[in-house]
Amino acid sequence: MVQVEPIKAFQDNYIWAIRDTKQNLVWVVDPGQASPVMHYLAQHSAKLQGILITHHHWDHTDGVSELQTFAPGIPIYGPKSSPFEGITQPLVEGDEVSVLGTQYSIIETPGHTLDHICYINDQHSFTGDTLFSAGCGRLFEGNPIQMWQSLQKLLSLSDHTQIYCTHEYTTANLAFAQAVEPDNQDIQDYQQWVNQRRNQELPTLPTTMAKERLVNPFLRADLEHICKHIPTQFTRNQSDPWQVFAALRAWKDAF
Repeated sequence: MVQVEPIKAFQDNYIWAIRDTKQNLVWVVDPGQASPVMHYLAQHSAKLQGILITHHHWDHTDGVSELQTFAPGIPIYGPKSSPFEGITQPLVEGDEVSVLGTQYSIIETPGHTLDHICYINDQHSFTGDTLFSAGCGRLFEGNPIQMWQSLQKLLSLSDHTQIYCTHEYTTANLAFAQAVEPDNQDIQDYQQWVNQRRNQELPTLPTTMAKERLVNPFLRADLEHICKHIPTQFTRNQSDPWQVFAALRAWKDAF
């Protein structure tokens, strides 16, 4: 049986461990730190089989070199266009990878960075810093059109798909989502659940695509009422959903 478990790193990162519980084989996603991964492996008497990288930022890649020393010869999958030099198996959109018998398709999702990719299937998908619960990544390298188009690719996933992003940002994201849609009961209900989880120091992730369609303002920028509460200093021509998305992203950056 394969299951996905969070390994806490830094202040709010999750390194996702994909573990075959029968054979105790593990792949990890975006290991920004090596020591929490090695502790997890020791705790479960498990063997590291490979690494998946979504993009080049240090908090997703800094643990790779040490883990390669710890487990020599393991494959490091990641975007072909990445400036991160530790990738041994470069990937582009349309490629597929097999992880412990499960197939993942690769989609390119520029926006947060230009090299960002996601590993997706209808069961569980690893979205890095592209799609968060109730949020999306800042546009450090890409532009709003690119990020909007990237999010549209993820919207094609099934409602039941579990979304594993890399940061515990849900509480702050929901505060912004409520400012965008103060009358959205789904957001209010989700806030209560998230607060209970965080009060117990439990993860709010994974989320699901069904949940995100209801509460994530960045996925809902094509809905007419979303413009209603955007402050005037962030509004521009909003004749196209990507322009509404751009206004939301600018507002969130200053929120």
